[in-house]
Amino acid sequence: MITEEKLDQLLKRHEIIEAEMAGGPDPDAYVKLASEHAELEPVVQKVREYKDAQSNLLGAEHLLADPETDPEMRELAELEKAEIGEKISIYEEQLKRLLLPKDAADDKSAILEIRAGTGGSEAALFAGDLFRMYERHAATKGWKVEIISESAGEVGGYKEIVAAVNGRGVFSRLKFESGVHRVQRVPETESSGRVHTSAATVAVLPEAEEIDVEIRNEDIRIDTMRASGAGGQHVNTTDSAVRITHLPTGITVLSSEKSQHQNRAFAMKALRAKLFDMERQRADQERADDRKGQVGSGDRSERIRTYNFPQGRVSDHRINLTLYKLDRIIMGEGLDEIIDALVTDHQANLLTAFESEDD
Repeated sequence: MITEEKLDQLLKRHEIIEAEMAGGPDPDAYVKLASEHAELEPVVQKVREYKDAQSNLLGAEHLLADPETDPEMRELAELEKAEIGEKISIYEEQLKRLLLPKDAADDKSAILEIRAGTGGSEAALFAGDLFRMYERHAATKGWKVEIISESAGEVGGYKEIVAAVNGRGVFSRLKFESGVHRVQRVPETESSGRVHTSAATVAVLPEAEEIDVEIRNEDIRIDTMRASGAGGQHVNTTDSAVRITHLPTGITVLSSEKSQHQNRAFAMKALRAKLFDMERQRADQERADDRKGQVGSGDRSERIRTYNFPQGRVSDHRINLTLYKLDRIIMGEGLDEIIDALVTDHQANLLTAFESEDD
């Protein structure tokens, strides 16, 4: 049950923000107020609709309680009461979803890291398949993918590839991809036709701005080197790669795809994302009991999905979802169906927690 007190607090906060915005605050303060106002606006609109419906319901009940109400008006009041009651139930469900706790990083772009796991060359090929899946999926969303660093596999694919995926709301969608992805298929090098099982890990980190993470110059060591190895189509061997080490944590990031100046900027972007994610994981751990079952809490050791090529199926083990659409999913086109199901499951878990808090 949504309390009236909570709804009144939201309306009051909305009024305060509008008054402060009208008061001519400094630009930085105005941006923060405008952001909060935009977030509150759809909630406040729904609260007003909900309160209007409650008021109308009260009016209908007064008519029904009045012994002098004529039969025709009483019949209309009965119909109106039933109709308004249905509206109120809908508004309550909509408000519950609007009031669910939001991940502050959801609107951000993301850093995507894919690493070959068990399975040798076949795992590297699978890592390449996963990257192309996300690359194609990003294209359908209008997101921009920029490779930060890559290490090619011996027969193709990647031992490791790190990329920035830029666009609004990227993290809100891709964060559910973090975990161990498993593939079952017959490798091209397998003469006996035996199915092999290989794996690759995917990590999706919210991109952090400078205001999110402070990195002091004295806390980092920057090394430059010539990009080496076979690389791939993206490697520019004439430019210097940049490796940045964050001394307090020992985190190391590498960028080898652009000019030295661009590589430094890309490496700093990746470092900020890692530090931001580390802080988020620490906070998540502290709230683990309250966020039971939340996807993306930082545990990337668990197998989350299996791609079975002989059967043409993809199974997401977190929500027991199996789709026989492997071709469309691995092409990036069908990935939305899985992500939508994960988002729905995540919201259902949050809604259950939200309702238990109100009880």
